[in-house]
Amino acid sequence: MTTLTLFNSLSRSLEPFAPSDGNTARVYSCGPTVYNFAHLGNLRAYVFTDTLRRTLLFKGWDVRHVINITDVGHLTSDADAGEDKMELAAAGLGKDIWEVAAFYTAAFKRNLADLNILSPTIWSVATDHVAEMIAFAEKIAPDHCYEIESGLYFDVSTVPDYGRLARSVSDEGESRIDPVSGKRNPQDFAIWRKSPSGEQRQMEWDSPWGRGAPGWHLECSVMSLQYLGPEPFDIHTGGIDHREIHHPNEIAQNQAYCDCSAEQPGFTGARFWLHNNFLVDRSGKMSKSGGGFTTLQSLIDAGVHPLAYRLLCLSSHYRSELEFSGDAVSSALTRLRRIVAAIEKLKKSAQRTEWRPFEHFSPPPPISSHQDSIVDEDDWFDFTGVLTEFDQKVSNDLNTPAVMPLLEEVLVDPVLVADNKLRLLATMDQVVGLNLLNLTRADLRVRPATATLTPETIETRLDERQQARAAKDFARSDAIRDELIAAGVEVMDGDPLRWEWRVSL
Repeated sequence: MTTLTLFNSLSRSLEPFAPSDGNTARVYSCGPTVYNFAHLGNLRAYVFTDTLRRTLLFKGWDVRHVINITDVGHLTSDADAGEDKMELAAAGLGKDIWEVAAFYTAAFKRNLADLNILSPTIWSVATDHVAEMIAFAEKIAPDHCYEIESGLYFDVSTVPDYGRLARSVSDEGESRIDPVSGKRNPQDFAIWRKSPSGEQRQMEWDSPWGRGAPGWHLECSVMSLQYLGPEPFDIHTGGIDHREIHHPNEIAQNQAYCDCSAEQPGFTGARFWLHNNFLVDRSGKMSKSGGGFTTLQSLIDAGVHPLAYRLLCLSSHYRSELEFSGDAVSSALTRLRRIVAAIEKLKKSAQRTEWRPFEHFSPPPPISSHQDSIVDEDDWFDFTGVLTEFDQKVSNDLNTPAVMPLLEEVLVDPVLVADNKLRLLATMDQVVGLNLLNLTRADLRVRPATATLTPETIETRLDERQQARAAKDFARSDAIRDELIAAGVEVMDGDPLRWEWRVSL
C-alpha cells in the first residue's frame, strides 16, 4: 500500500502518517455546540472527518474516534465575550437548557446518520466532565493562570510558541477576540467564567474560583487527553476557523497540563492537526449565529437526498473552499443518480448478489477454492492497477476529487465483468461512504415538503395514463402528464422507475 500522507496544519506541509500506538489511530474531532441545528458548513467538517476515518480503516488500522458535544461554555464570540450560546438559545426559546441541548444533539446525530457518517467510538458530552475540567484547571492554575473579577484566565506568555498553529501571535492575528477587562495579554483566555453577581445561570457549578462554568477551550483538552491518552494522540480535526483561536488555546492548555513545555517545546497534545476549509455561498461564509443558514433538512425538504450533499463535499478537496449553490447540489444529485443507475444495471447482469470488498490488494486463491469471489486470474493485474491508483489518490491527503472520476471509470470499463466491477466499487465505497451497493434510484426519489401528491397517487395517475395511451386517448395521456409535471413530478416513459420528483433549488 501507498504511505498515507496528511497535511499537518502545525507544519503547513504534507507528512507521512502511521499510528503512534500499535495499530490503533486515535482521533479527536471538535463537535457541535448544540444550541441550534447544524448548518451545511458545519456538516462538511464531519464528511471530511468520516472520509479520514474510513481511509484509516481502509489502510488496515483500527480507529478510536471521539466527537465531543459542547453543551456549555461556548460564548457568542469564539473567545471570551458575550453570552453563553446555550444560555442565550434557551432563554430565546423559553425552554430548559438541558432540553435544548438534548433536542439539538439528537438532530445532529440524525444528520450524521443521513450522511452515512460512522458513529464515533465515543460521544463525549462537556457537562458530563465538569469535575475533570475543574481538576485540570487546578493543576495548571498555579503556574499558568491568574484570577480576575470575571474568572480564571490562562496567561499565554507562560507557554512557548503560543499561536504557532495559527501562525500569528499579534493582536491583529487574534482580531476575533473581544477585549475583557483585566486580562494581561489580549490573547489570554478564560479557563473558568464566574457567574455575575446576582445572576444565576441554568448551567453553573461550584469551583475554587467561584460558582460558574468552564471556558469553551477547556473541554476539548480534558476529553481528548482523557479518552485518547497517552499523549500525544494521533490526529485532531476541526474546521479551519478553529485553527485561529480554539485550537491554539487547546495546545496551550495541553502544554501546561503535561508540564512538557521545556522538555518538549513542540508538544501540542496531538501529532497531526487537520482542518477542513469553509463551505461558502454567494452571500458569504455560512454561520449559525448570523441566521439564514441552510440545513441538511432544508435540502431534504426540497427533494434532495442527503448523500447528494456528501457527494458534493467529495467533489472538492477538504482543504479547498467549496462553493454552495442550488445548481451545485442539483448537479451532485444528478451525478449520484447516474452512478446508482449504472450500478443497478450491473447488478442485473451479475452472477452474485453480494460483493465483498478487496482486502490488502492480495490476489484471491483460484476460483475453485474461493467460492465467494468471481475473479478471472488473468484479469488480476487489471484489479491491482485500479486499486493501486485508488490507494495512491486517497493516500495523497484524501484526494477525493480524483477518486470519484476513477470510480466512474470503473463503471464504464469495457473489459471488466459486472461482478468484478461491483467488487471494485464496494472497495472504493469503503472510503467514499456513499452506500453505493445498497442505494437504489427509488431511494433517491425524495418527496419535497411542498409536494401536493403522494407517491401512491402518482402511481395511480401513471396507470391511468398508460391505459389512456393504450386506448390511443393521447389528449388524456398528455393532460395527465402535464398535471404531474405541474405538481413537480418528472414522468419517465420507458423507464422502470417511471417517475421521480423534479428538484428545484
